[in-house]
Amino acid sequence: MTLTLYNTLTRRQEPFETVEAGKVKMYYCGVTVYDYCHLGHARACIVWDVVRRYLQFIGYEVRYIQNFTDIDDKILNRACVEHSSMEAVADRFIKAYFEDMARLGIKEADEYPRATHTMNGIQRLIHELENKGFAYPADGDVYYAVRQFAEYGKLSGRKLEDMQAGKSDRVNIEDPEYQKKKDPFDFALWKAARPGEPSWESPWGAGRPGWHIECSAMVRDRLGDTIDIHAGGADLIFPHHENEIAQSEAVTGKPLARYWLHNGMVKVDGEKMSKSLGNFTTIRDLLDRGVDPMAVRLFVLTAQYRTPIDFTDEAIAAATNGWHTIKEGLLFGYQYGKKLGWGVGTASLLAETVERFQETVNNDFNFPGGLTVLFELAKELRREGNIIVHEGKTETSPDELQRQWHTLLTLAGVLGLEAEIEAETQTSNGLSDAEIEAKIQQRQEARKGKNFAESDRIRNELQAEGITLIDSRDGTRWHRN
Repeated sequence: MTLTLYNTLTRRQEPFETVEAGKVKMYYCGVTVYDYCHLGHARACIVWDVVRRYLQFIGYEVRYIQNFTDIDDKILNRACVEHSSMEAVADRFIKAYFEDMARLGIKEADEYPRATHTMNGIQRLIHELENKGFAYPADGDVYYAVRQFAEYGKLSGRKLEDMQAGKSDRVNIEDPEYQKKKDPFDFALWKAARPGEPSWESPWGAGRPGWHIECSAMVRDRLGDTIDIHAGGADLIFPHHENEIAQSEAVTGKPLARYWLHNGMVKVDGEKMSKSLGNFTTIRDLLDRGVDPMAVRLFVLTAQYRTPIDFTDEAIAAATNGWHTIKEGLLFGYQYGKKLGWGVGTASLLAETVERFQETVNNDFNFPGGLTVLFELAKELRREGNIIVHEGKTETSPDELQRQWHTLLTLAGVLGLEAEIEAETQTSNGLSDAEIEAKIQQRQEARKGKNFAESDRIRNELQAEGITLIDSRDGTRWHRN
């Protein structure tokens, strides 16, 4: 069962082979911190979170780095509007990022480098590009000479001559930046300081880095010259990732990444999500409306990660129903394990089920196919739970059920799907399973003493709390409504 991945760089699916056996160096282009994270960010972060979890599940040691872009015109514009500072705006929305991702069950990366904390590495990389003839200074700015890099366009498939034909009528020759460039396609590595903006001293004068050089420097500083996986949204393929390759590989002479992976975009009711269209939804707005975070994860994972996904009320409702099914399966052991006489020890996994899950997901991270395996397990456990409630016994042996449940817990954990045990196994007034069982025992004693009024009182009390009792020759069973 070999893991194969679709590589944007080669445009084909390839066997996954790491630079160092058993280890994965993975970098995800994170968010620009000038606003709250939206549904597009939710999809990307969930996808790469699950990719990391799965790689660890199949035995890799993963070092996962995710950056924050904390120098950007959008951040500066927001700071100006709020009469604040770039640092204050960035800090506020980085804090909000962690709050939102925690609600979605996103595991934290191993490190979160920030552009402002990587200034030495950025300047060092620009200096090396200049020495190798790939960069040139111009009145306090520094530009990358695109035509010096013969492989420019290899990631996106774009050719300079084709872009030249379409760009000529959009160039403003009066633009001061255009006049500084030797070629219209050259892009800024360093920008000279403007009045009122934060800046850093450099060999080219006070200024700040361009966007693309930041990621090249952070990858190199944290993970080295060549990494295994460089991930991000499809909207970053050009120009951001294309420019990263040009910058990094011009200096090192080595591939920046073995595999370039890109997640598809999120649409809302068939349209591109944007503030101008009024369909811009933040993660916190969605969750504050009462949508279960696990339903959001499930919604994301039901689509192949590279394809666009359409966020609609119907889609999130379907995901919510799907999550209820999986959640019932996840809670099975907590509700019925004691009755089934399960021991404290961990049960073994169902080898064939795990193998089928892995074989499916190994096909370019086919998480929708992996979910199919989870639904099969969850539905079977739900069916057995209903039989326990209504008949007081199961059709499957307790040991086999324990293995099914443990397999479901394990595979759901790979996808980051987790049920809140305490909240689901207590009633609104805090009655635990043990407390319910104690009341049932009190009722049994009342019936034995022919105190039927007390027996009825206890039944009615439990019924008011959403607990239904079912009496039979084998005893009294109960379930939550």
